[in-house]
Amino acid sequence: MQQRLFSDRSLIKLIIPLVIEQGLTILVGMADGIMVASVGEAAISGVSLVDMIAAVILVLFAALATGGAVVTSQFLGARNMEKARRSAGQLILMAVSLGVLIMVPCLLFSEQLLMLCFGAIEADVKAAGLIYLRITAFSFPFLALYNAGAAIYRSVGNSKVSMEASLLMNAVNVAGNAFCIFVLKWGVTGVAVPTLISRMAAGFYMIAKCANPHLSLRPTRKGLTSIDGRMMGSILGIGIPSACENCFFSLGRLIVASMITLFGTSQVSANAVAGNIDRLGIIIGQAMGLAMVTVVGQCIGARDTEQARYYTKKLLGWTYLVQGLTNVLIVLFVGNLVDLYATLAPETRALAMKLSTIHASLAIIFWPVSFVLPNALRAANDVKFTMWVGIFSMLACRIFGSWVLCVRFGLGAVGVWIAMVIDWVCRTSFFVPRYLGGKWKTKYKPE
Repeated sequence: MQQRLFSDRSLIKLIIPLVIEQGLTILVGMADGIMVASVGEAAISGVSLVDMIAAVILVLFAALATGGAVVTSQFLGARNMEKARRSAGQLILMAVSLGVLIMVPCLLFSEQLLMLCFGAIEADVKAAGLIYLRITAFSFPFLALYNAGAAIYRSVGNSKVSMEASLLMNAVNVAGNAFCIFVLKWGVTGVAVPTLISRMAAGFYMIAKCANPHLSLRPTRKGLTSIDGRMMGSILGIGIPSACENCFFSLGRLIVASMITLFGTSQVSANAVAGNIDRLGIIIGQAMGLAMVTVVGQCIGARDTEQARYYTKKLLGWTYLVQGLTNVLIVLFVGNLVDLYATLAPETRALAMKLSTIHASLAIIFWPVSFVLPNALRAANDVKFTMWVGIFSMLACRIFGSWVLCVRFGLGAVGVWIAMVIDWVCRTSFFVPRYLGGKWKTKYKPE
């Protein structure tokens, strides 16, 4: 019998910290939303709109980290430790540089950015959004560093460190929010300042961990301080298509969110609340997607496509089983979850329940193959295909479909969420045949 690269025990050891990390991020996001809701609907609307802008920025960091994780995992699978360590250093250098490059224009052009993305929004919503954006922009370099460090540790199958950093970041965030909002009465500022401090703490924690002399994948000094064009090209060869795809995805969400703003603060608030709740339903899928990069990447680096196929099926099966159960529970208890946002008007509450039910009931079927399966293709260097499918589906289904259903037919937020499901169906119709056809097996070209 063929020796497997990963035992079930090692997979679980990789996945459980990722689930905890993703769960913490989402639950803290919900806690933030609940605390901001105590300030008023304008506050939660302003913060949610800025979070959509931040999501575009965060996917750049995540895409770069994905590129680094794929390249490093492939070097590890090929047993080339020197290049693996060099790629880790280059990833950190690129991540911090990108964080600074994004931070500066967000600080200088914050008001213009809000107007560009959302057009005419109510004055109190705009004021809240500007406060939140101008403070949290300082956190971008630290957040980029956290993502890079997490990718390095996940590449060696150690997701515990990124979980520890997440624990630190989220504990600081929640405690800071509670103190600044309920004790100091800072309102939106009370959400933004702890966010900045918590991301700084996570970034410094990752610096300390990556400097550990006992880390097998400790970045080389040369990788951290000098530019290796070929290595950066390998990382960007994965990262840029992923960034393009994910940026289009997040920009698409911004566009459709701007459509929802046409229908007033109540619909914006319901969309924000439902978005927070629905992230609970994809915790498992997001963790499995990260694990898929490490596992399949190492299989591809070892030039063992049959094991890559084996682990793709295994991780996808686990996703369907556990995530399916999670979404069933959300459907059953959606009213209780929405009621956590105590200040919502009755019509806002009813709409949030409807949106959450649409997402949870259909995510059971379509979400894993739409968003977990593509990570197996990316780990095999089949990144251009996933990029073009993602861009096409976003433009044709989510953006155009939202315009038709939300604006033309007047369905508001409900129309946007129906278009989202159509987007999932479109992605599924491309990714499943691609995986079954096996063309992804030919994309990896070892150095």
